[in-house]
Amino acid sequence: MALLNAAFDATAVAPAEPLEVLPPGRYLAQIVESEMLPTKAGDGQYLKLVMEVLEGPHARRKIFDQLNLVNRNEQTVEIAQRHLSAICHAVGQIQVTDSEQLHFRPLAVTLKVEPAGPDRYGVHREARNKVSGYAAANPAPAVSAPRPAATARPASAPAAAPPARPGAAATPPWRRNG
Repeated sequence: MALLNAAFDATAVAPAEPLEVLPPGRYLAQIVESEMLPTKAGDGQYLKLVMEVLEGPHARRKIFDQLNLVNRNEQTVEIAQRHLSAICHAVGQIQVTDSEQLHFRPLAVTLKVEPAGPDRYGVHREARNKVSGYAAANPAPAVSAPRPAATARPASAPAAAPPARPGAAATPPWRRNG
């Protein structure tokens, strides 16, 4: 039994509604919390990330991810390092020593939905969101090759002579018959 500090009147507060999973897609978000925690087995560590959606109908909703950075399974560590690298590139912090360097910097988070059902241990799980990728919030536009500057023909220069036959100017010399 726990005594409350005061009487609570539930009619004065709207009940909390259960949160549904976010639809799969790409969300503009920012990391708002991070913490290194021991794995359940106690033989590794993971970086727990809490992100907040910044815009749209799901603004202020939380997204969670865990990066197993210290683990006996090398593939698990490699996957976690790739995700951390994607986050670092997305927020422009390439050399980090503290996860707080990644906080409050916008990035695009791609979510998928894992359906409800038994997990690998046979425990029933509700549907949940899973981060499938990270990218820059505003990817830089593709840089195209510079176009050569048009050279102005001096007014006194004669106009170019018309091609000897129709279409000859458009056809490269190695493809011409004659």
